Amino acid sequence: MRKVLLAGIALLAVAGCGPSTTAPADKGSLALPTDSWKDFRDSFIEDWFKLDPANAVYQGRHDFDGGLPDWSAAGLKRQADFLTDAIAKASAFPDARLDKHEKFERDYLTVVAQGKLFWLTDADQPHTNPAYYVGGGLDPNTYIARNYADAPTRMKAIIKFFRNVPAAAANIKANLKTPMPLSFVNYGVAGFKGFADYYTGDAKKAFAGVKDQALQKEFDDAAAPAAKAMADLATWLEGQRGSATQGFALGADKFSRMVKLTEGVDVPLDTLEAAGKADLARNQAALKDACAKYDPGATIVACTQKAGAHKADGGPVAAARKMIPDLRAFVIAHDLVSIPGTEQALVEESPPYNRQNSAYIDPPGPFDKGVPSIYYISPPDPAWPKAEQDAFVPGYGNLLFTSVHEVMPGHFVQFLHANRSPSLFGRLFVGYAFAEGWAHYAEEMMWDAGLGNGDAETHVGQLSEALLRNCRYLSAIGMHARGMTQDQSRKMFVEQCYQDEGTAKQQAARGTYDPAYLNYTMGKLMIRKLRDDWTATHGGRRGWKAFHDQFLSYGGPPIPLVRKAMMGGDGKAVF
Repeated sequence: MRKVLLAGIALLAVAGCGPSTTAPADKGSLALPTDSWKDFRDSFIEDWFKLDPANAVYQGRHDFDGGLPDWSAAGLKRQADFLTDAIAKASAFPDARLDKHEKFERDYLTVVAQGKLFWLTDADQPHTNPAYYVGGGLDPNTYIARNYADAPTRMKAIIKFFRNVPAAAANIKANLKTPMPLSFVNYGVAGFKGFADYYTGDAKKAFAGVKDQALQKEFDDAAAPAAKAMADLATWLEGQRGSATQGFALGADKFSRMVKLTEGVDVPLDTLEAAGKADLARNQAALKDACAKYDPGATIVACTQKAGAHKADGGPVAAARKMIPDLRAFVIAHDLVSIPGTEQALVEESPPYNRQNSAYIDPPGPFDKGVPSIYYISPPDPAWPKAEQDAFVPGYGNLLFTSVHEVMPGHFVQFLHANRSPSLFGRLFVGYAFAEGWAHYAEEMMWDAGLGNGDAETHVGQLSEALLRNCRYLSAIGMHARGMTQDQSRKMFVEQCYQDEGTAKQQAARGTYDPAYLNYTMGKLMIRKLRDDWTATHGGRRGWKAFHDQFLSYGGPPIPLVRKAMMGGDGKAVF
């Protein structure tokens, strides 16, 4: 997953108290013009960067280096007021004033702003969920992993960033309400403590080659209080463990609003749930058939354990590095999708502060040129029992389809297209369901195209990944709209989706603080239906590449908008 700016993950906040993180943006500069759509769109982007400079940096706008969002009460209210104004003004642009592409961008911008406002005001993430902050700009990895400038320049940027962290931490502590759910406490402690260690540990090591002793001292003088601020925040959260609750659920009504406002999916909750149950049953049946070929007579559990025990030689990082060139050759040989540009995807072990997901990719934003993407793979938690640690390391087949998902032709290829979208808005605002839906869709599509040559063990790996996402989908609905407990979610991951205990614990916990993680399967289902409907009149299987290229050309909008653009109608027939 793209680490910071997936629209469903880069959450916003509305109120709080405490010191300002950055200087407030000039209110006069945030008056959106309405004379032309282009001026309105460009002003929206520029003004949003002023409100969220960490996002701007992630997109490659390094004139904002070192900045963090203003998480004070005034700053967060400013965000809400800006989004409310943007929605009203965008909606007021009549069709008669806009061409086809501008109408699409208007609808795209409106849904993006509505989604941000949902997290800001309706879900109230900054007061209830530490994940809002952990994923909201406190990660300095852009300055370290992206060689967009020489090391001293990036070192100066991270020093500026560190100087903003203590004020940000004060706002976070002031904003978060207690008691909070135990899984939120656990997540926040791990995230903030991880940042504390990273700021003075690996971040320091990354700039060890800079020989300017004055700059090194400046780094130390800024990093130490930043790390202390994060450590103190983790200690404060740790102190909330005794009063922690299990009250994480959004509730059915709010969950339905989340899906509609963040992804433009306007269907009854029962319809949404039925689509997920049907896909779960389809993949369970396929796994039963694959296991009958791979390990005849064995139970499904024994079959998946056997496949999981086949580990890649040299460990997952080294193996993934070898897989990527082979996957690229397969995509080209089978004419599946264009691979624009010459950018690379490197593979590394994920840093300790960001191991809540087993694998993810960090691609550069559209303003960064010639910078490689980094595909991160997480090791197991050393605190787990050894058997759980061993099971967490993916089997060869799982790793193969994880690499499909993250790199080829998943996220990496998707962002190569997004960064070249004709729409500036499409380059910058890539939605959760679009990005994760495409990457998950790519796994099944690659198997259907012949990856693995029908090998049953390979199919078990693909289906294990699909079932993981099926249980995310049903856990999100179950935990936030149907009264499912976190432990019931864990059991579902083990018993219905055949995941190991460590993964099941991790994924059940994630569902409490990331209610939108149903977007993997939801996006896949919408893309698959759109492909089948579109290619029915565009060459069938021969039309896959044309479909994929056209789909990806939009950047990353809500998939119903893409359906409307490609198929006509209102775009609502998504399942």
